[in-house]
Amino acid sequence: MNWRTVLGGLLLVAALVSGWSLLRHRDKPAAEAADDGSKDYVLHDFQIIALDEQGKESTTLRAPLLERARNDETMTITTPLFLLPDQDGNHWELRSEKGWVSAKGDLLKLTGNVSGDSPKVPSVPPTTFRTDHLDVYPKENRARTDALVSMTRPGMTQSGVGFELDSKSKTYHFLSQSKGRYTPSR
Repeated sequence: MNWRTVLGGLLLVAALVSGWSLLRHRDKPAAEAADDGSKDYVLHDFQIIALDEQGKESTTLRAPLLERARNDETMTITTPLFLLPDQDGNHWELRSEKGWVSAKGDLLKLTGNVSGDSPKVPSVPPTTFRTDHLDVYPKENRARTDALVSMTRPGMTQSGVGFELDSKSKTYHFLSQSKGRYTPSR
């Protein structure tokens, strides 16, 4: 037997095995062979500092988990902590159980035990608010919810259904069922 016949036989067997393998696997979905492609990236235990057009900090985000969806480029965040600087560089803290960020970053939806706390500096009276969900529009410096909100400051407690906040002008208002209690300091 000559070596060309042996080599030709081996090549024929290899071609038959390859063809059989391709035919056998052709009906299986591509997802089984590769990643399903549902996420662009995942971040664990991270901090992101976003800058505004002037290069100053506009928002800092800390969280244990962020996932970016490949199909619509939105992000979901587990237990986010947003640090929002005021004009003096002091940070408001905004927390929730879950967060969702639009693809353009112009809408942030916080859900589950949403809390906001003022900067812990002597020049700012300690202020807190609590609600179930909150929509934040960072580029517009505003936030709003249609849920029940409670807010406390030294000597004052307020609550209402529906709430709007303008962080640039430092104003807020309740939309309905507003109640307030003023307790003067002694």
